[in-house]
Amino acid sequence: MRQGPGGKAVTLFRVVGFTLLLAHLAVVGWLTLRPLDVPWITAANFTPLDGIKADLALGPAAAVRRIGAGLLLLAPLGFLLPMADARLTVSPWASLIRTTAAGALISLAIELGQTGVPGQVVDIDSLLLNTAGVLLTHLLVVPFVRARLRQRRTRPATVGSQGAEPADGGTPQGATPTITRVGVAP
Repeated sequence: MRQGPGGKAVTLFRVVGFTLLLAHLAVVGWLTLRPLDVPWITAANFTPLDGIKADLALGPAAAVRRIGAGLLLLAPLGFLLPMADARLTVSPWASLIRTTAAGALISLAIELGQTGVPGQVVDIDSLLLNTAGVLLTHLLVVPFVRARLRQRRTRPATVGSQGAEPADGGTPQGATPTITRVGVAP
């Protein structure tokens, strides 16, 4: 398989992104799916925004802590999922929708997994906050990183980076193209 310009960098970027993605999901799984030894638990919340309203009723400090934890739990997926994909020329809207949908599905899987874990409670607001965190991270980080990487990719090479400087003082042109040999007809 032949790789284009920057192929090794893209492959490295993809491997690093996938490795960080798996590490983050392992930590999230451990945090959210481990049994908790608690004397009592609250009932499951299936009404959207009820948990957020209850958090806001606790006061500003507790609300910021609890809502912030919900937003930040899966927020790195907003950057790690596109990083694992490693495409620079993709529609921003398609990337946003694909990343947000994947974050929502991962959050839903976590919430469904919590139904069988002692001490863990299902909360629809967690799903909403986790998805919003993925969406916000993607909006704030990915377009700027992709633009920067595209800019770096199209930046002209400096003299001397491709080997010897040309004798005529111009810019280096790269490797000389080769033509395949054609056999002589009988």
